[in-house]
Amino acid sequence: MPTKQPTRSKYQARNEDKVWTEEEQAAMQESARERKAVARRGRSDERAEGEADMRAKIAEMPEAERGMAERIHAIITDAVPALAPKTYYGMPAWARDGKIICFFQPASKFKVRYSTFGFQPDANLDDGDVFPIAWAITRLSAADEKRIAALVKKAVS
Repeated sequence: MPTKQPTRSKYQARNEDKVWTEEEQAAMQESARERKAVARRGRSDERAEGEADMRAKIAEMPEAERGMAERIHAIITDAVPALAPKTYYGMPAWARDGKIICFFQPASKFKVRYSTFGFQPDANLDDGDVFPIAWAITRLSAADEKRIAALVKKAVS
């Protein structure tokens, strides 16, 4: 008589599979470090240290992405100087009142085809029932730079 094999629940099967990629795990660990660092800082240090953290992350990027990140930082700083630079899951980001408004995700971060410039829910980009909140970036033209500046201005309006 054949013996009945025990069945595995969907939860057991999921726990055996790797749920997060190594890159995603590293990003989550970076986020935890960022939160701890912010909690230790005083309000007066927040902007300067956020800028230093962001510049350190930008310096780690491959040359092409580093150039895009530096340019995006300059665009955002010129367009909305009130946004504070910081890191977000180890990526350059800009915040208002401690809440992330927008971020730059380099392609190398998650080993994907293109970099992304995106916005978080606190950004004021609503335009009807369906609207974009992230854009793929392979290079930046003058027109792209103007569009990013306009989007960031709208996001904080």
